[in-house]
This record gives sequence, structure tokens and C-alpha cells, in this order.
Amino acid sequence: MSILVVMVPLSILLLIGAGVAFFWAVDHDQFDDLDTPRLLPLEDTPAKAPPRESSAAADNAP
Repeated sequence: MSILVVMVPLSILLLIGAGVAFFWAVDHDQFDDLDTPRLLPLEDTPAKAPPRESSAAADNAP
């Protein structure tokens, strides 16, 4: 029975923490656009990667 003295306040603190995290996410517009992230993998053209130097160009550098 003494474990209940620890577990009940701990569960209440976890519940409060989850509530604070949820309301922070809502306040900071984390749930505004739920459609775009699931459509990003379906795009035909991937995002452009920054250009890299080729190894041949690096070998010819003075």
C-alpha cells in the first residue's frame, strides 16, 4: 500500500506534464497543417540538395 503514496502523485504529475505539453503544442501552431507532412513523400521532385564539388574538380584545384 505504501507504493500508492508514490505512484498516485507521480501519475498526477505526468498527467499535468502531458497537458502542459499538449496545450503548448496547440498554442505554438503544431497542429495547424496535418495534410502536408503525409503528402511530402509522394512528391515527384525531391528537394534540391546543395551542390557538391566533384572529386575531379577537387583534384585539379591549384
